[in-house]
Amino acid sequence: MKVKPSKSRSLVIKNGKVKEVRFKIEGEAIPIVSEKPVNLGKFFNDTLTDRQNVKETCRQLDEWMKTVDKSGLPGKYKALIYQHGILPRLLWSLLVYEVPMSTVEGMETTASRYLRRWLGVPRSFSSIGLYSSGTKLQLPLKSITEEFKVTKVRQHLMLQNSKDEKVRTAKVDIRTGRKWSEKETIQEAESRLRHSDIVGRLAIGKQGLDVTPTARWGTASVEERRSLVQREVCAMEEDSRMVKAVGMKKQGSWVNWENARQVKLGWNNIWKMEPFRLQFKLKSVYDVLPSPTNLVTWGMTDDPKCVLCGKPANLEHILSACSEALKDGRYTWRHDRVLASIADTLEKGIKKPKKKAESLRFVNFVKEGEKGHKVRVEGSGLLGTATDWQMRTDNYYGINSAMHAWEDRMEDAYERKNLKYQDLLKDCQQNGWKVWFYAVEVGCRGFVGQSMWRALRAIGITGAERRRLIGSLCREAESASMWLWRRRADKWKDNKH
Repeated sequence: MKVKPSKSRSLVIKNGKVKEVRFKIEGEAIPIVSEKPVNLGKFFNDTLTDRQNVKETCRQLDEWMKTVDKSGLPGKYKALIYQHGILPRLLWSLLVYEVPMSTVEGMETTASRYLRRWLGVPRSFSSIGLYSSGTKLQLPLKSITEEFKVTKVRQHLMLQNSKDEKVRTAKVDIRTGRKWSEKETIQEAESRLRHSDIVGRLAIGKQGLDVTPTARWGTASVEERRSLVQREVCAMEEDSRMVKAVGMKKQGSWVNWENARQVKLGWNNIWKMEPFRLQFKLKSVYDVLPSPTNLVTWGMTDDPKCVLCGKPANLEHILSACSEALKDGRYTWRHDRVLASIADTLEKGIKKPKKKAESLRFVNFVKEGEKGHKVRVEGSGLLGTATDWQMRTDNYYGINSAMHAWEDRMEDAYERKNLKYQDLLKDCQQNGWKVWFYAVEVGCRGFVGQSMWRALRAIGITGAERRRLIGSLCREAESASMWLWRRRADKWKDNKH
């Protein structure tokens, strides 16, 4: 075997200091580490520390983001490049180098600044809206801080549970600065997992017992435990975001949308959205649109009044509570667009050939002191109980139950509709008719209530057909509200067509 000087490196340390001493082999000089750092998956230089490499990683991130920013691509494409191009590449450096948490948080601040610009939201837009997986509107973006924590936890567990005894006993110290420790995080995650074993699986909302099977810490294998800990670290990060969101009056108002279904915007959904529509969706959910009251809060104007009615105009007032807009028929126009989508799907369901199937039994939870009743319909839902269904709609009968609610008050709207139609329901039953009543809600900003999901299942619209209809209802409500927002100061009679 022959030594190649060009592929070798020399380093001389004397009295704790690096000295520039050159060595030669057969007259050919061996490069000094300070001249040519060694790349063994990570760079080693003459300082024997990662400080320079960490600075270089921060510089590279800023350079990558600037390059993408100047590419001329649409903002959503730039966000995709960040998620699937820049972030995975960055995570390798965060894995092999000793990066303190404060530096990682600075990296996330840099990335978030560009992402806000690319998505068309203001600088005040909370990072919760960008990275949270528990909000009502979820984006397919990952937090650098969260991914860093998961990466370091995974590294610790892989070394701790390695099949090689020498690796297990090496006691490798993973340094992440004084602000965060992966050891403490792992201990907390394991404690939470043991506690969940004691408590058992929790039913969420109106779910039945034990409908969400998950692996248990006490019986999990080493690989399963590693996966459980990583997921728990993500859950801990999400919990901290939720705590922060609760304290935010405007951008955290979605925490009160108890009956609104979550909307997950995947990349396929984002591709189909025009830039202004995506911006409206994000800004309206987190209430950062330039409404008169927001402009006053931001110090950009002194007049918080609505152009139409003269009352203080926040986003809720403009989209659902302006008396003049109600008289003009703006909200009715939006309501009818959503109603038309429901009617079109029901009409297709009525015409669809019916197949005989086993009966489905719906279990309804009842309040204490009340008596419940079992509801049994055919496998294809209510539409499968007959072949001569006819659809009629007007102000009182049929499916007039899609009035747009402000998302904070969906539960109130549901209860109000239930009370409103009780007399009509009793009259129909006294006439000998078999009646099913379903009050449903669609929010102004394109969020459907849980009541809509349950009603469609009972009717017989399930699976992909139900998902398509829900998506259609969200788009109709959202696009109509966007149009109302853009025309909020115009005369409706001149613009409604």
